[in-house]
Amino acid sequence: MPELFKKVLVANRGEIAVRVLRACRTLGIKTVSVYSTADRYAVHTLMADECYEIGPPPPLESYLCIDKIIDAAKKAGADAIHPGYGFLAENAAFSQACIDNNLVFIGPSPESIQLMGNKVESRKKMVNAGVPLIPGMKDAGESIEQFRKAADKAGYPVLIKAAAGGGGKGMRVVHKQEELETAVDGAKREAKSAFGDDTVYLEKYITDPRHIEFQVFADSHGNAVHVFERECSIQRRHQKIVEESPSIAVTPELRKKMGEAAVEVVKAANYVNAGTVEFLLDTSGKFYFLEMNTRIQVEHPITEEVAGVDLVAEQLRVASGFPLSKQFKNLSQRGHAIEVRIYAEDAGNNFMPSIGKILLYQEPTGPGVRIDSGVRHNSEVGIDYDPIMAKLICWGEDRDTARARMVKALSEYKILGLRHSIKYLSDIVAHEKFGSGETYTDFIERNFSDWSDGVDENMEMALATAAVANALVKPDHVASGNGDMGSRDYNPWLTIGSWRIGEKIK
Repeated sequence: MPELFKKVLVANRGEIAVRVLRACRTLGIKTVSVYSTADRYAVHTLMADECYEIGPPPPLESYLCIDKIIDAAKKAGADAIHPGYGFLAENAAFSQACIDNNLVFIGPSPESIQLMGNKVESRKKMVNAGVPLIPGMKDAGESIEQFRKAADKAGYPVLIKAAAGGGGKGMRVVHKQEELETAVDGAKREAKSAFGDDTVYLEKYITDPRHIEFQVFADSHGNAVHVFERECSIQRRHQKIVEESPSIAVTPELRKKMGEAAVEVVKAANYVNAGTVEFLLDTSGKFYFLEMNTRIQVEHPITEEVAGVDLVAEQLRVASGFPLSKQFKNLSQRGHAIEVRIYAEDAGNNFMPSIGKILLYQEPTGPGVRIDSGVRHNSEVGIDYDPIMAKLICWGEDRDTARARMVKALSEYKILGLRHSIKYLSDIVAHEKFGSGETYTDFIERNFSDWSDGVDENMEMALATAAVANALVKPDHVASGNGDMGSRDYNPWLTIGSWRIGEKIK
């Protein structure tokens, strides 16, 4: 009979590390955090039962250093390692290193990671499995003539993609033949820089698609299921920023077909644990396999809210050797959930990263509101890592209710001390096209190309100053509507909702 792990090391940081730590705590599993010197006082560092420093801030010297993480797991006496998402989560060498050191990698096998991490090889595998593919190359292109022939056959516009990566890197849309060679050369250079591999291929560019992904789960006992779909069409620079479940465009019949195809992908890859199969859905209702992410996704909470399951806890159970829980064999969808990603970035200045100390952090609350956060009051946000600070998830009995709760929650979310994307996200969710479900992958380009945050920099400075004062002055010196800070109309304290005195800033 399998037993749950006694101790798990979380090889990540930020909100996903906190999420995994909480799942471990739910199951009574002891936890170990690793941290760079920049994260000495981070939430995930302080939350674990044990923590180990693994190097300076640059990821290559800390969170991407396999040897240091394995060494920390051995010192702590951990049974297993959960990689979260990002960093080493889809690194076959890391999965293999865990195996070689008698540690369980909470995720798929190195072979599955390697297969599905290469888009060209995974496309070949999916052809044999009968999964629908976007028309285009079956192999990587080696000459510009091959690309020309493939483009002519598929028909313009076409898309050049990197075989070894994602996130929009090594990707080019080509509308006419004379642009093709320049696009291929540029994609190769970017792919080489980003992934160390300049292999690229070509496929038909689908006009007005939706990005639909299916959560999948498989155990080591031969059971494989899908946990319904998420729509992730609203993207900026090929990065998802708003997700929802279920998709307004997926009918019960289409959900059945896509879900069955997703499970076929799992079987073809000999996959175990949580993963995500991504599709493009065109305006005629045809869908095409895009790729598979061999890890837990950033947007997994909306599936948890709609399906009533704990995906991270199930990862831990399946990796321990248990079969899928009974609840995963009789799944149903209830209500609607929307997630937005809160980034530390200047949405009004080309989304440049924003760094600094969070001087005030106040989360919204209320029915159907969930927050997965990796920061708190006084957290430092630096330049070395992905700028995601938190995820706000709102559930409702229907889409309109979930959307209304999201708009309200975003209006109550207060972060002072650095710039963030809250206003931008609020405007997206409140937009009439979002309300009507016209959420195609070019939603941002169509509706937000000239967006402005409308920030009054003088008021913003007053708010930040007030937040500093909150931490520094004694309670009886706090300004009121009739005090030294001016009239009620201009008092920054009254613009940030309820608050309380925090700890002294050091």
